[in-house]
Amino acid sequence: MTRDKPDALWRAIHDSLNADIAAGRYGPGDKLPTEAALAARFGVNRHTVRRALGALSEAGTIFTRRGAGAFVAHRPTDYPIGTRVRFHQNLRAAGRLPGKEILAQETRVADAAEGEALGLSLGSMVHVCDGLSLADGMPVATFRSTFPAARFPDLPEALARLTSVTAALAEQGIADYTRAWTRLNAKLASPTQALHLQLSPGAPILRTTAVNVDPDGQPIEYGRTWFAGDRITLSLVDQ
Repeated sequence: MTRDKPDALWRAIHDSLNADIAAGRYGPGDKLPTEAALAARFGVNRHTVRRALGALSEAGTIFTRRGAGAFVAHRPTDYPIGTRVRFHQNLRAAGRLPGKEILAQETRVADAAEGEALGLSLGSMVHVCDGLSLADGMPVATFRSTFPAARFPDLPEALARLTSVTAALAEQGIADYTRAWTRLNAKLASPTQALHLQLSPGAPILRTTAVNVDPDGQPIEYGRTWFAGDRITLSLVDQ
């Protein structure tokens, strides 16, 4: 019986915290008390608390950020992919508050994949925008969007100001655009992606690669997006 006691202790803590989360005492994104506070609350050592938190993390109930603590996980957000994919619209439809951060922009010569996707001649220039997509303030994806620079000379300034591809393209005269094709595959998060998405390096992520075209069928955006696998549910729809 003595040998079973430590196991019973961490399971009791796990069950108590799980019940608190289920009852809404801690909501999605809320930070749990520190290990020290939980150890004092339950009258155990921090190692026992850590086992309980580890089990909750493995179940996907919480997630941890190094140096910041443990947080209640968000429910996965439904994200439809069809002929019209709009980040802000998709998030609002799912009851989430959308947000975007522009991490970096540059204008350079297109690489082979970008040139082929956008139908550009060798040596053509492109605008490249790297960013972070958020749902209720939580990072859900990193993205890299590439645009033909000759067609949209003022796009970087618009993207920096508006942080919305749709709004920025509208300022450049593109009132509507559609998805020509999308490819999906599973990946493992790189250290940089893990840092931005607040994941462990090597955590599963979903990558989409896509091309958007204007009403005349001309490619205007070559995009790659890396979604946190536990925060987004991708669904294919007819639009």
